[in-house]
This record gives sequence, structure tokens and C-alpha cells, in this order.
Amino acid sequence: MPDDLNAWIGRTRTDTDQMTRQTALRIAALLDLPGDGLTDGAVLPQAWSAVLFGPLAPHSQIGPDGHPRRGDFLPPVALPRRMFAGRRTTFQGPLHIGDEVERVSEIAKVEAKDGRSGRMIFVTVVHRLRARGAPVLTEEQDIVYRDEIKPGGAPTAPARDAPPTAAWSRTVVPDPVMVFRYSAITYNGHRIHYDADYTRDVEGYPACVVNGGLTTLLTLELARAKLDRPLAAVATRNVKPLFVGRPITVCGTTAGERAELWVLDDGGALALKASAELAR
Repeated sequence: MPDDLNAWIGRTRTDTDQMTRQTALRIAALLDLPGDGLTDGAVLPQAWSAVLFGPLAPHSQIGPDGHPRRGDFLPPVALPRRMFAGRRTTFQGPLHIGDEVERVSEIAKVEAKDGRSGRMIFVTVVHRLRARGAPVLTEEQDIVYRDEIKPGGAPTAPARDAPPTAAWSRTVVPDPVMVFRYSAITYNGHRIHYDADYTRDVEGYPACVVNGGLTTLLTLELARAKLDRPLAAVATRNVKPLFVGRPITVCGTTAGERAELWVLDDGGALALKASAELAR
């Protein structure tokens, strides 16, 4: 790993956003939920805060993959392919519709690894959100940068076993409209979510890829409907990509003060795994 990438560790940036009522109503529409009760001042469902802080880079600063060009806040990693690998979130207080939210972001770690697909560089970013003068949540996000694909396309991730028994499950088909609407809400321009030619020819996937954030949102929303209390913390890991138009199965179960959550692809392979701590 180039030594100059380590110089990005400790770099910070502060952004502000607002959780407007219209944004909340758009999330509800995406999830096929009624908008009743989503009025100014109402407490927002925990997982919905993830749609805030969509990138605002000018169009002239967008890279070939649809993400903002690197080297501003995120380090200028030379590897061309970027994916969201997972997150660890601690919920500290409520967020209300209408709140102005401040986010302080810090580059916490830059780490090089070798994997089945070749060289990888992981960048860990810590985000701290505050609203009404109090902490709302702290979240560590892992971004992985990968080498260009080898001839023959992207290697298939090995299948991983899911927990044996689900207390609840739901089958969802993230169709092109659902994926587009999520990308629009979050202002995510990554081309793997809508440009089939780019996804196939450049990234090496057989079809457009479902947003990892959308998969996480669907998982936490089903848990919210099934659990009798909110979450204190949750850690999610994206194990393998999910593809647009193919059914997925969202599952979960509880064990004491914890919940185990996971998502299976259309072949029954584990695609996302999450472990959550319930609020006391």
C-alpha cells in the first residue's frame, strides 16, 4: 500500500443535512409503508437515518464509476472498483423529522489485503451524528477498493452458511424501480445499480447490483416490525452481491438480548449477515 494513503488517517470533515418530512415520506413509499404519523417532530425509525448525507460533489467531479472522484476526503486509492463492505452502528438517541443533523466524519483506518479477487484496500470511516445538541449515532463504515477484473469476469464469492432457523422471514424482489428509488433518495450515482453494460463489462457482474444500503434497510425494517423494542447497536457485513430483479429472503431470530439477521440470495446463499444488540 502506498505510504501516502496513510496520510489520510485522521482526516476529518463536517457536513450538515436535514431529515425533512418529504424525505421520510419517500422512504415510507419505497418500503410500501403508510405515511401516517410522519409529521414534523415525530421520531424517525432508527434505520432511516442512513439515507442522509448523500454525496454533493459537482457533476464535473464525478468519477467514471459514478462516485465522487477520490482525493478530497476519501484517500486517492488507485484500485478502480469500489464496494460497501459493512457497518457497525451504535444508536445513542432519537432523530426527529425536521431535525438539522451534523455529521463529523473521520478516516480511521486504511488497510491493504490480498483476497481471491486480487488486491484490496479497506478504508474505515467513522461518522458521528448529532441533532438537537445531542449524539444520535456513531457508525463505522468499511469501504473496499478492488483491482480491475481478470478475464472471465468477477470471481464468485464462496457460499456461506446461514443460521439454521429463522423466527421470521420475508421474500422481496428488489426490482429496477425499487433500486432506482433508493439510489435517488440517497443521491447514489454508482453505475453498478443502473447501468447494465457498465456493470457487466467493467465490474464483471452478470446484472445490476442491489444497493447494500437498501438490503440493510430492508433487513432492519423487518426486524423493527418483529421486535418489541429498538436496537442499541447493530453490525452488518455484506458477504456477496445481490442482483436486481432476483428474489431475496430477509430473515431474523432472537436469542436473549440479541437478534441475528441475515439475507439469502435467490439460490439460498448467504448475502448479508447482521448481529444486533437490543435496547434495554
